[in-house]
Amino acid sequence: MNIIRTDIDGPVIIEPRLFTDGRGYFFESFSLRDFKDAVADVDFVQDNESRSVYGVVRGLHFQKAPYSQAKLVRVVKGAVLDVAVDIRPDSPSFGKHIAVELTEENHRQLFIPGGFAHGFSVLSDEVVFQYKCDNYYAPSSEGGISFDDPDLGIDWRIPSDRIILSEKDRHHPRLKEIHLIQ
Repeated sequence: MNIIRTDIDGPVIIEPRLFTDGRGYFFESFSLRDFKDAVADVDFVQDNESRSVYGVVRGLHFQKAPYSQAKLVRVVKGAVLDVAVDIRPDSPSFGKHIAVELTEENHRQLFIPGGFAHGFSVLSDEVVFQYKCDNYYAPSSEGGISFDDPDLGIDWRIPSDRIILSEKDRHHPRLKEIHLIQ
């Protein structure tokens, strides 16, 4: 696997080694040993999958300490713009974000450590999105940040009149309105 460091300390892009022939392709999507050696010492405990259509924006979601989650995300079908926002209060990159296009063609994965809010926008007609988490979902610990917080300046690459949000995601506060303890 090829590890690509991002402009923010913590998140990394992972490109698997792809083997192709006349039958199609094969790649190892996850190896705990290789992941711990090259990326982070994380024990994933839960896998999740979602299906969404063009224009959906999911996020920005996070879990507060002590239930914060590291995630390893990837696209099985379609394409997304995946976004991670640094919400670690003492981080020099607090409030900054990275955005990475993940597609079924590029097979890239994004590792997002705890202390980040996460979201994605669907760029294809349909997407099947999978992610691993290193902590179980804790409803009492969930938090969110407004996807269109002007201080974050995220370009979701979806026209505003085509964005589809859940009711919950319509009402998240701005980052500066949230009290974070990590």
